[in-house]
Amino acid sequence: MATRQYATFEVEGALFGIGVEHVQEVLSFSEYTTVPLAPATIGGLFNLRGQVIAAVDLRVRLGLPRHAMDGPVMNVILRGDEEPVSLLVDRIGEVIELDADQFEPPPDTLAGPARELVLGTFKVGDRLMLALDVDAAVDTNAPTAA
Repeated sequence: MATRQYATFEVEGALFGIGVEHVQEVLSFSEYTTVPLAPATIGGLFNLRGQVIAAVDLRVRLGLPRHAMDGPVMNVILRGDEEPVSLLVDRIGEVIELDADQFEPPPDTLAGPARELVLGTFKVGDRLMLALDVDAAVDTNAPTAA
């Protein structure tokens, strides 16, 4: 039985997961530089050990109110084809291992912007984990509902 590891996190109480192969690191950061005229999904830029990282606000991508950037915000730093990018999330979870044969398509009840960002779901205990499409999540040119 094939298994896959997912790094989990929460946004507005919903449990999301990304394959660990996409994750460089997770951290809390509090000093962001705003980017005038940037798409609404860009929460800001920050310097991580000499590298400038764009922070994509996953709340905005999901059609929710943006993060308050007045204190520490949780970041999931993703390995990109060109350069790392960060997803701003509400809370970091654990790395979990899931059986690939338990993967299911997104439920019909999943609507709105989330529908475009979710590849499928896994049952994790009494919760549903939404497997996030990394490429869609960091697409700052995609339209937003907010």
